[in-house]
Amino acid sequence: MGLQGAMKSKCAPWRVPTKLEKLRLKFVTCPKSHWSSRAEASQHPGLLPPTTLWVSRASSPKAALSPAGITEILMNRPHARNALGNIFVSEMLDALVRLREDQKVRVLLFRSGVKGVFCAGADLKEREQMSAAEVGVFVQRLRGLMNDIAAFPAPTIAAMDGFALGGGLELALACDLRVAASSAIMGLIETTRGLLPGAGGTQRLPRCLGVALAKELIFTGRRLSGVQAHALGLVNHTVDQNKEGDAAYHRALALAQEILPQAPIAVRLGKVAIDRGMEVDIASGMAIEGMCYAQLLTGKETWFRGAERTLEALRLRRVFNSEGDSDNS
Repeated sequence: MGLQGAMKSKCAPWRVPTKLEKLRLKFVTCPKSHWSSRAEASQHPGLLPPTTLWVSRASSPKAALSPAGITEILMNRPHARNALGNIFVSEMLDALVRLREDQKVRVLLFRSGVKGVFCAGADLKEREQMSAAEVGVFVQRLRGLMNDIAAFPAPTIAAMDGFALGGGLELALACDLRVAASSAIMGLIETTRGLLPGAGGTQRLPRCLGVALAKELIFTGRRLSGVQAHALGLVNHTVDQNKEGDAAYHRALALAQEILPQAPIAVRLGKVAIDRGMEVDIASGMAIEGMCYAQLLTGKETWFRGAERTLEALRLRRVFNSEGDSDNS
């Protein structure tokens, strides 16, 4: 068996990429499940693995455009509008496992490589081919994916530059922060198709907007624009869409850059205190906050940040004194 035959047996089906896909391949890192190394991938530029998700990191050319510490998960399944199928979910779960233990990941950003779409929700065409038992297993895996995103230790941001429907909005709801283009369309529309949100939507939406409003949106299957979602508090920021169709991504990137200078352990513990505290009464929440604060005091981060501020104050004092001396001379 030749090299190409061996590769087909390992990662079939293979295909020759389009010019656009070749261009994209130059700027993203393929998941380890398809290539043992980036060097191996570069030796076979004429072939693309059947990947639907790429992780862009500080070591890749594309991530070099962003500050170190911001990692992007790029969803790219154009023929299915980033619909959540079995392979897509598996790749996302694998990516989260790899990134969870990486202390260099300070902010995780979810974005789409498909213009006009964030995520169209569950892959209903794939679902039609499943038995009832298989559907139950798939929905459970989908729910587990959203739980893993919500439990990711570093802050997560969803950059919604297009449609985020059903499971797509549930994915965004699992993130800590959401940024949407004004033209983005989002909603939990499952009731319009004889279903109900099954990947956390019935639980995370009322925690985000309140019970009455969440019920109204789910009962009606209403779709919201980015502007409407911002007015309700569903997204943190909304921006006018640009010609490239990635305005929300750039605003999300700016938001991530605001987080980067802050103490990483303090940010992570702040996330724990808020997330865990929201699940209990306020007295228990205060106890959780106390435990998180105690962990911070026992670590080195408090001293390190304090030392940084002290050094900065001394530097400014020296600058001020030197300027004063020059004025007096």
